[in-house]
Amino acid sequence: MWSFMEPAPSVKIEWRKMSKTRNRRRSNKKQVNLSLKVIPLGGLKEIGKNMTVYEYGDDIIIVDAGIMFPEEELLGVDVVIPDLTYLENNAKKIRGLVFTHGHEDHIGAVPYLLDKLSIPLYATPFTKELIKHKLKEHGNSNVIIHEKKAGDIFDIGPFTVEMIHVNHSIPDAVSLFIKTPAAKVIQTGDFKVDFTPVGCPAIDLARLGTLGNEGIDLLLSDSTNVERAGYTMSESTVGTNFDKLFRESNSRIFVASFASNVQRIQQVCNAARLNNRKVAITGRSMHNITRIAMELGYLNIPKEDLIDIADVNKYPDNEIAIMTTGSQGEPMAALTRMADNTHSQIQIKKGDMVILSSSPIPGNEKSVTNVINRLFEMGVTVIYQELYDVHVSGHARREELKLMLAMTKPKYFMPVHGEYSMLKHHSDLAVNMGMNRDNVILAENGNVIELHDGKLKTGETVPSGRILIDGAIVGDVGTAVLRDRKQLSEDGIIMVLLTIESDNGKLLREPDVISRGFIYMKESTGLIEEAKALVTREIESMNKVTRSDWSQIKNSTRKNLSRFFYNRTKRRPMILVFILEV
Repeated sequence: MWSFMEPAPSVKIEWRKMSKTRNRRRSNKKQVNLSLKVIPLGGLKEIGKNMTVYEYGDDIIIVDAGIMFPEEELLGVDVVIPDLTYLENNAKKIRGLVFTHGHEDHIGAVPYLLDKLSIPLYATPFTKELIKHKLKEHGNSNVIIHEKKAGDIFDIGPFTVEMIHVNHSIPDAVSLFIKTPAAKVIQTGDFKVDFTPVGCPAIDLARLGTLGNEGIDLLLSDSTNVERAGYTMSESTVGTNFDKLFRESNSRIFVASFASNVQRIQQVCNAARLNNRKVAITGRSMHNITRIAMELGYLNIPKEDLIDIADVNKYPDNEIAIMTTGSQGEPMAALTRMADNTHSQIQIKKGDMVILSSSPIPGNEKSVTNVINRLFEMGVTVIYQELYDVHVSGHARREELKLMLAMTKPKYFMPVHGEYSMLKHHSDLAVNMGMNRDNVILAENGNVIELHDGKLKTGETVPSGRILIDGAIVGDVGTAVLRDRKQLSEDGIIMVLLTIESDNGKLLREPDVISRGFIYMKESTGLIEEAKALVTREIESMNKVTRSDWSQIKNSTRKNLSRFFYNRTKRRPMILVFILEV
């Protein structure tokens, strides 16, 4: 790190380049009279799918491209991404995509975005490697990713972007200072204020304060933890508690955490080394991120401390620690499979200790509770956040959010990254600190915030919303499909096969009626026989029909069976009718 009183030589060079660029812009009155548009396409009134568009004249840059994991009602949906319509319609304007950090809710939508657009990416080293790995898995490895570091200042078209180091639960997280002739903006990304972080410097408050003194038009700040008072605990406090738990236990210790929390992995390995334990790693994402972090120097683990998961049983229980995925109760994650006794290499046994070093993502609470209950039933000691300080958040609480506002001194403020209640609390926080309520914007995805000559206006909107990803297909799952899936999950399906003579429309055999997820057929033979008789009578009552009347037969059969089954069961199964012509 350099002194902000005297910038490093490389930074001076960048600023000289920027100065020349500014002179060119000043000579172009048309450019100076343009406004800066800030357009959130995701991350407002929700947790996830973060994406913000900055538009200046004929140029656009994008900040982040994240996913959101589906709620329970999105049956079968894998992930949710922002609506990309506005970007597709303005593809020729897009100059690049800049990332604040490497969590899925900020980088997960990149493969789907690059399927539609060809644009350069800008990311810090760890984020860059995570994106490269993600793109490789999606079969796209021919993407330009410019590596940038905290402290770097660079131009993308008319935008000058500076990356500012912040603390978060993943390495290389940055806030962004975005400057155009029309306005200056800080987008914090996800952050916390940690004065004793693990493996990285403290947040660069000095630079944020300098920018605040120079004047910031708009601040976009993380709202995730605004409802929690005080300060978020330092990451280093977790390491102290790990050491205590490791020292006092004679059993095998399993630690489940987010794979991306490299600082947490380091602290587990530190505690294991202090207590003469070998560390085994299980879970695909945990393996991948550990490898990347070690290659980049973000993890310092002596090779002799690591063993293969298959060799765990070669050591006494009190000499083993296992890092695993599954802290969110994901069905296919390693810890969940261990709890179900379906893991191929290791089984949890009575007396083991499992430490859940994470907090449930909203919507995952039930899955996490189910795993905890199963582990207790197996005779396992389970340690989790409510019992012991084995996890700290990566997001700022109220006092840290106040500090961000005080340091940057924005003229206008827009809370981002949170449910509506979080955004509202964050806006009230700014007002209580003395900001004019008219200068605090509670926006929604798709709103256009326009800045020019120190003034802000809103009113325009652009297409926004969500695109549902199911398997390899993008966007084909809509309201109608979800409605069908919901009906199938609740009431099941009835399939009716009619064998009809093609010349006169007569039934050649008794209809076949098959139930799946509606009733158990072996115990409901009477109901099925009544349904068959009803269909037979209905078709026989029709006059001579031809092939052109097949749709009439199908519709009539569906209508009558739907009424019949509802009257008898008070349920409405989906009914499919098939006609076999002979």
